[in-house]
Amino acid sequence: MSRPMAREAAMQLIFEQLFGGEGEPETLVDLIEYAPEGPDKAYLEDVVTGVREHAEEIDRQISECLRGWTLERISKVDHAVLRLAVYEMTHMGLPAGIAINEAVELTRKYSGESSCPFVNGVLGTIHRKQEAAQ
Repeated sequence: MSRPMAREAAMQLIFEQLFGGEGEPETLVDLIEYAPEGPDKAYLEDVVTGVREHAEEIDRQISECLRGWTLERISKVDHAVLRLAVYEMTHMGLPAGIAINEAVELTRKYSGESSCPFVNGVLGTIHRKQEAAQ
């Protein structure tokens, strides 16, 4: 497959985790008939496992950039997209511009156009904080 499909699948598994599920790759076969292979499988496993292991740290970064919102108030879709993008930026070294653009596209597809500026703004703020800390 392709990285965009693997990223979309990763977001869906992170979304499942937010509801208490395990977010295991086998779920993808059942839900969307997607069985990743090779680099896409490695990416998916890295992201889903990494987000699970670093969820508190990632959520803290997100929470620090929410103005007038709490994690509990944002939609689970937006939360999953934000977790994915923050993990890609902070733990995988994906350039912020790419991570943010991909996150906005996932948001547009799964959450709606009105959530795009919110996701873009939160991720942009996280990126600026990271740059200032370096």
